[in-house]
Amino acid sequence: MFDKVEYWLELCDDDIKVAKNLFNSKDYLWMSFLCHLVVEKSIKAVISDRTKQEPKRIHDLAKLAEQATLIGELSDTQMDFLEELTPFNIEARYPSYKEKMTAKLSAKYCKSLLERTEEYLCWTKQLLDKLPILIQTGSKPTTAPSK
Repeated sequence: MFDKVEYWLELCDDDIKVAKNLFNSKDYLWMSFLCHLVVEKSIKAVISDRTKQEPKRIHDLAKLAEQATLIGELSDTQMDFLEELTPFNIEARYPSYKEKMTAKLSAKYCKSLLERTEEYLCWTKQLLDKLPILIQTGSKPTTAPSK
């Protein structure tokens, strides 16, 4: 049987690698678009897990979080992050927005965006029990040492 949760998470893993490459090549606009896709697909993994239904074909992260019944579980910081990321889905793809968006995408901001995307993906995988037990060390989770 085709596991839709695994499908969405595998796409996330592929997209985060591309986002890192885009960051390293200083292609910040497309990196931000990929960060949006990673978070969107991670929420769709939760929807698939919890509802056993196909996620809505929308890109508004807060609305997807509602469908996933995540609203009560997300911190205010995470909700703010979803709201911050949502515009990158549209604005990275349409010429009238590109210039405006590119101007605000500094290396420092994009590094933070990428790190927060990785943290959100890790949180989602923990929520879905798709990661080994993790130990928090600073802001970066690490795999617990094996015995």
